Amino acid sequence: MEGMKPQPVKLHAQCYGDAALPPLVVLHGLLGSGRNWASMAKRLGDRFAVWAVDLRNHGASPHAADMGYPAMAADLAAFLDREGIRDPVLVGHSMGGKAAMRFAVDAPERVRGLVVVDIAPKPYAARWEKEFAALRALDLGSLRSRSEAEARLEPAIPDWAFRKFLTTNLIRDPETKAFEWTVNLGGLQAALPQLFQKGIGEGESYAGPALLVRGGRSRFVEAEDIKEMRRHFPRARLETVEGAGHNVHFDAPDAFAERLLTWFSKEIGGP
Repeated sequence: MEGMKPQPVKLHAQCYGDAALPPLVVLHGLLGSGRNWASMAKRLGDRFAVWAVDLRNHGASPHAADMGYPAMAADLAAFLDREGIRDPVLVGHSMGGKAAMRFAVDAPERVRGLVVVDIAPKPYAARWEKEFAALRALDLGSLRSRSEAEARLEPAIPDWAFRKFLTTNLIRDPETKAFEWTVNLGGLQAALPQLFQKGIGEGESYAGPALLVRGGRSRFVEAEDIKEMRRHFPRARLETVEGAGHNVHFDAPDAFAERLLTWFSKEIGGP
């Protein structure tokens, strides 16, 4: 019913680093998972307790019909409560960045700092329909390997790295050994119009420390978006990592980690 609070699901997460260190909670992008951040989490694990989360309908987390940003924020609140995580720095990439922004404006008192990676608080043109159609059309019953899946997807998805990223969502059933998707493809495809909306409303803001990291080769965050970002996040600092695309943490891990740690030291203090 309209007006009802979202029902949270129990998110799966992996923690890297000593739990006594300052908590840093990472939210991945669409069709990703916490595993996509494992390398970066290990890199930062001597400075933070890095929690790499699987958002609903992704990875090992439960599937659910609601894929709105308020539902993702409710999941995050329940996760922080369950794990006893207080005052985390949130790091959100793409869709995860919008979920992190949603949580920060909903519960600013629970957020020590916000890092948004290559996404802006604005609506985006709908996309990914062709890719979702190709993934859903894949005959999993006859599939023998991930490499075979990549080959079958090539006509619809010519980018090799993107195909490899998408097929990380294929796993084998432990009993039947047949391939299956970890992601809720149907639910996510239905939610695409919702996911590409702005994610936060006019007048909503978070006054704490914030960092926006964009890739120099990406077009997800344009120059005119910076003003809009600072309307909602007045303390936002911008860092552009030249040579990096949308997946800044993959394309330039050294530069990404350096920018995050420098920001944390200057804006928050330590570790």
